[in-house]
Amino acid sequence: MGIIMLHRALRLLRTYHQLSQIELAKRLGISNSYLSELEKGDGKEPTLDLLSKYSEIFKMPVSSILLFSEQIDSGMRPGAKLRVVAADKILRLLEWLEERDNVKTPA
Repeated sequence: MGIIMLHRALRLLRTYHQLSQIELAKRLGISNSYLSELEKGDGKEPTLDLLSKYSEIFKMPVSSILLFSEQIDSGMRPGAKLRVVAADKILRLLEWLEERDNVKTPA
């Protein structure tokens, strides 16, 4: 079972900080279309240099961002699997909060 969560984490970092794709792409020095592909997980993987720029912009260590790039596979130690499952649960919670905040309350 493979789970790659980095694209979800990158999108949530941006939305949590209330930046549009255009704003973040400009700050990262990449095209908006490339950022969109990264956030969708369309086979694009960010370089370490790009992750360093994310780290600077969002003031968090690259290692924290890379936590979400791990995959679950049958050869992992139990502790590593637990870390990946925990990262997925964190992302699910953040996605739920994002959805909840996007629901408009009736006037």
